[in-house]
Amino acid sequence: MSTVTTPPSRSAGELQSHRPIAKADMIEGMAKGMAVLESFDTQRQRLNATLAAERAGITRAAARRHLLTLAHLGYLETDGSYFWLAAKVLRFSGSYLASARLPRAIQPTLNRLAAQTQESFSAGVLDGDEVVIVGRSGYEWKSASSGAVRVLAYGLHLGARLPAHATSTGRVLLAAQGKTAFTQWLKGRLLPRLTPCTVIDPKLFRAVIEQVRADDFSLAVEEHELGVHALAVPLRNMQGKTVAALNVVASPQRLTVQAMQRDLLPLLFDAARELRPLM
Repeated sequence: MSTVTTPPSRSAGELQSHRPIAKADMIEGMAKGMAVLESFDTQRQRLNATLAAERAGITRAAARRHLLTLAHLGYLETDGSYFWLAAKVLRFSGSYLASARLPRAIQPTLNRLAAQTQESFSAGVLDGDEVVIVGRSGYEWKSASSGAVRVLAYGLHLGARLPAHATSTGRVLLAAQGKTAFTQWLKGRLLPRLTPCTVIDPKLFRAVIEQVRADDFSLAVEEHELGVHALAVPLRNMQGKTVAALNVVASPQRLTVQAMQRDLLPLLFDAARELRPLM
């Protein structure tokens, strides 16, 4: 029996899959509809049929039908030409956060760590080239960026998607893939520069991941956002498989890199050990 194995991507033919599926069981129309829905993001909040077709990798006629159907079902809103996400899409994330085991298991630990240190903690899982935040707790703090002081939440709201290559959480999860899987992930991939500190050279990035694999933790210094240090460790289940990553962020004004490793890294490792039976 032939099977379809789909690598991580946003196009209809490359929707992320966790396991192979028999070709006869694959509903192509559903795959295309999900690709259209996933075409909406922070860079493109409003799409017409042409843009949706380009982003989803399908024809304009097919994209138009999917957009109209999704609007009819209430998942999109439209002005007749452009479409944008409606609040109904939150049903999926809300149901996941309310029923999935992982968010419920880690939330008490995140709350305890935040109360103990007055720092911001989160947990995330890998989805293609992004980390999805599935749990968070902590304090907002002030950070100096480009000469201006502002209050940051570091984009760590539930469901937020962060670039894996520039975040400590993402690097921990990429290191957990193993060398062969990581090589496949990195092959031909462009690593966007988000700050002057972001590692974008593939060879240097490979070395970073190898170091994370050796250290069993990741420290990202102002690579995702200036004025933000981030530290992460893997969350493993009892079989030793990494299922998520535990992360803490802090401002350089509050904690130096050395202080984070000295004071917060042991807390993260202890929390990861405590959570292991629950993963």
